[in-house]
Amino acid sequence: MANKEDGCRGHFWEARYHSQALLTQEALLSCMAYVDLNPIRAAMAPTPEESEHTSIKERISPSLNLAESISELLASQQLNTFNVPLKPLLSFEGNITLNTQQGLLFSLDDYLTLVDFTGRAICDDKRGVIALDLPPILERLGIERKTWLINATAFEKIYHKRFAKKRQRVKNTA
Repeated sequence: MANKEDGCRGHFWEARYHSQALLTQEALLSCMAYVDLNPIRAAMAPTPEESEHTSIKERISPSLNLAESISELLASQQLNTFNVPLKPLLSFEGNITLNTQQGLLFSLDDYLTLVDFTGRAICDDKRGVIALDLPPILERLGIERKTWLINATAFEKIYHKRFAKKRQRVKNTA
């Protein structure tokens, strides 16, 4: 029906969406920054830390428990099955080391700086831009560089102490 309305043939999504292998660090970082800046370029958010539903916002202010979310979807029957391994956001590992690395060979601090810098570049074909008069992203977040590095490099160890939502205990008054 959509093809008929648009006067075209083929699969509905074939012209708009496609898969592209990201084979270099530059390609991967460029794609990540492009996606993370979409809400800014569309003038839906003024800064990355205020953009909803982006990986950069989740990296800055973790709020999603993937396993819990999938369990809730299964329980509410919004999802019938989920038979694949959970894949959270890939971590930033910084520089190449002799140890086995499975994360991004770039530091999160550098990625935030890259996105902040790129978001300030004015694009004539886009509505939004990060205002040039705003301070750098870590300064806007009120986070010291040292604290940020601890948060980003020891996230799994400190998550429950520092970031997990406090569960309220309900006393049984029976």
